[in-house]
Amino acid sequence: QVQLVESGGGLVQAGSSVTLSCSASGRTFGSYDMGWFRQAPGKEREFVAAITWFGRTTRYEDSVKGRFTISRDNAKNTVYLQMNSLKPEDTAVYYCAAQPGTYTGSSRGDDYPYWGQGTQVTVSS
Repeated sequence: QVQLVESGGGLVQAGSSVTLSCSASGRTFGSYDMGWFRQAPGKEREFVAAITWFGRTTRYEDSVKGRFTISRDNAKNTVYLQMNSLKPEDTAVYYCAAQPGTYTGSSRGDDYPYWGQGTQVTVSS
């Protein structure tokens, strides 16, 4: 079992930067792939970024490539999402998720059995 808690969201202006954090409970955090997903009002949940358990492989949704960076610190049981050059269309509730470790990671939400409660990011124009 892994329990996840996101933090770092808020109201920001377009063009600014925000870093989201996701803290995980348990001693086996390092064995889980981690992902970030988001859901905007009236839209389906979508994949944002993922990182494998050993941190060597990352994946990004096309619209965030070059702007967002996912990273992890296994010693701190924490995964981060650095978001730069934010746009109003990045407004959403951001969720972190965990799945047992793989070598490729996954962009499919259904592959992740553990989810946090989400943190709101609102980008004003």
